[in-house]
Amino acid sequence: MKKLIAITAAAAAVATGSAVAAPQLAGAAGCSVTWGSQAKTSTTNIPGTVGAVRAGRHECFDRLVLDNNRGGLGYSVSYVKQVTQDGSGFAVPLKGGAFLQVVDKAHAPRRLAMPNVAGYRTFRQVAWAGSFEGYTTVGLGVRARLPFRVFRTSNHLVVDVAHTW
Repeated sequence: MKKLIAITAAAAAVATGSAVAAPQLAGAAGCSVTWGSQAKTSTTNIPGTVGAVRAGRHECFDRLVLDNNRGGLGYSVSYVKQVTQDGSGFAVPLKGGAFLQVVDKAHAPRRLAMPNVAGYRTFRQVAWAGSFEGYTTVGLGVRARLPFRVFRTSNHLVVDVAHTW
């Protein structure tokens, strides 16, 4: 629909000789990011509960979301050589050229279902790594070591991994 409006506006401008600015289409400016690939952490210490893990695709990045019953919780997200399970330290097998260990400072009362990321541009696999002593860990296999950002909304821990540098 946006494309049709832009084409119609451009055609009207040509027909009337007026300078009508067509609306800019989403993503036309490109996907430059300044996030970096170093570890991101928050030390806030408010107990919470993780209820679900979801994933989504966007034009410039793939997104992982941990649904939480409270905002402002601590987290740690970093590239690691091997994602390990909470408590046991056993290796979590993951597909991908690089691995992000996503630790949410919140308990999951049960093993959570992981989203299927087949067909995603950057994500290769999301794997459960456990919940132990108030921390929940998820492994994220990605195509390569790419820039990422982490932030909290009211009830979500959000991890975005860019498609390119």
